[in-house]
Amino acid sequence: MACHFDLLTSLFLIAIFIPLGGKLCESATTFTIVNDCNETVWPGIITPGLNFHGGGFALKPGQSAIFTAADVWGGRIWGRTGCSFDKNGSGKCQTGACGTTLNCTSPGKPPASIAEFNLGDIDYYDVSLVDGFNLPITISPTNGTGNCSVAGCDADLRQKCPSELALKTDGKIIACKSACEAFNTDQYCCRGAYGNPISCVATNYSRSFKQACPVAYSYAFDDPTSILTCNAPEYIVTFCPSRNQTACSYHDKKLNCNASKGSKELSHTWWWLLILPLASMINLGLPIR
Repeated sequence: MACHFDLLTSLFLIAIFIPLGGKLCESATTFTIVNDCNETVWPGIITPGLNFHGGGFALKPGQSAIFTAADVWGGRIWGRTGCSFDKNGSGKCQTGACGTTLNCTSPGKPPASIAEFNLGDIDYYDVSLVDGFNLPITISPTNGTGNCSVAGCDADLRQKCPSELALKTDGKIIACKSACEAFNTDQYCCRGAYGNPISCVATNYSRSFKQACPVAYSYAFDDPTSILTCNAPEYIVTFCPSRNQTACSYHDKKLNCNASKGSKELSHTWWWLLILPLASMINLGLPIR
């Protein structure tokens, strides 16, 4: 498992994406992004209002990458699909596009499944389908205290997407729009007279999202239990997670996981597999494959 980046991107990764041990410092949180899809995913990472914008790399099936953020970081992580970029990083994506560049400087274009974080003394996190769905995605805290349940959606909503919400390319459904994007009405978009949790209630469309993905936000005023809390040194964001993947929840002052200890060691293996090719290739100025 390795990654493919140009020299400039590799320098960026050396500075931003590789933690030493668990954290770069006591105030850092580690994010591991894993692609378990059968297609290449181009992650987008953005912090509204701040200068940290990221992505700028591709994850082939089975690959992963790591970055660290301050413990007061807030931002979004999502996946772009069907992308094509030239050597200068210019191009386009079929879903989740953040403009015409490899490195994101703006939020992803709907429809897109989004992992959202607001880190602090207590970390808040959720997976939002308010802007639609393009990939299954989950957030899994590691070694945390608090609720620390897995958030997100491991179902593929594209498979049963209503025709009126379907985004297609060459006859294939590549994403499922939100009702707001598809119909652009106040009722579906929770605006105007519907801009409050009393008048903006679940619709048949958001209910179908919620039924398939009960631990994800399905519309603007969805059940607040869709936002989870934890205090963890590491979060794993997985695209196309398996339904039998390791899942941990913190209960009775203990972290309980549904897999063996051997599964936990995997998260440490990932970043070594990423570091070694980077360290050797960066001196040669060669692409990392």
